[in-house]
Amino acid sequence: MMPSFDPQLSWRDRDVPVSTQFDDPYYSLENGLQETQHVFLAGNDLPQRFCDGFHIAELGFGTGLNLLATLALWRASGATGQLLFTSFEAYPLTADQMIRALAHFTPLETLAKEFAPLWAELCAHSRIETDELCLNLHIGDARETLPNWQGQANCWFLDGFSPAKNPQLWGSELLKAVYEHTCDGGSAATYTAAGFVRRNLETAGFTVKRSPGFGRKRHMTHAVKGDFNAEQ
Repeated sequence: MMPSFDPQLSWRDRDVPVSTQFDDPYYSLENGLQETQHVFLAGNDLPQRFCDGFHIAELGFGTGLNLLATLALWRASGATGQLLFTSFEAYPLTADQMIRALAHFTPLETLAKEFAPLWAELCAHSRIETDELCLNLHIGDARETLPNWQGQANCWFLDGFSPAKNPQLWGSELLKAVYEHTCDGGSAATYTAAGFVRRNLETAGFTVKRSPGFGRKRHMTHAVKGDFNAEQ
């Protein structure tokens, strides 16, 4: 069974989850799916890099929106084999909360219905495995769980709550652990362009650049382990 870490939710506009602990919504109020597609998928040059065994790691599983958006792109791109997806989450939602939060993303309706019965399996075992996906969820403070992880990711979705409200998920030691668990030529992307986040990524060893953000955010951040013409 998953450890019990209360996510402390309220709901805005009926179905948008908001963390009352961090006073921050789980995804963009403008369009959460489009933000995921812009920041995390295009921001990591996906689907061009997809291949059998491609490994995505994530800070902040949240509602599972990034996972479903990624799997939708995997299918649409014609990728074959198995996608590996590892996420680190301190406050996991319940199956019912994930189902509610994902219900209004019409482009993901088929996937959301397909995964609805699987969220209970994830909550019970922190793992879902199918022919096309191997998802592992690490529950707890990422500052403790990530350094003990034995994996290496091709790319990272850095999707914690706002650095201003949850700075511990953007600290130098944690981002150094992200770097150490990134394949050579691997990448990371995040919606924030906060100066201390970019500096911590650079200090960790990444090459960092800003690019246009989603919606009202002027900038987002890309990072690579190496240089930008050698992403793997």
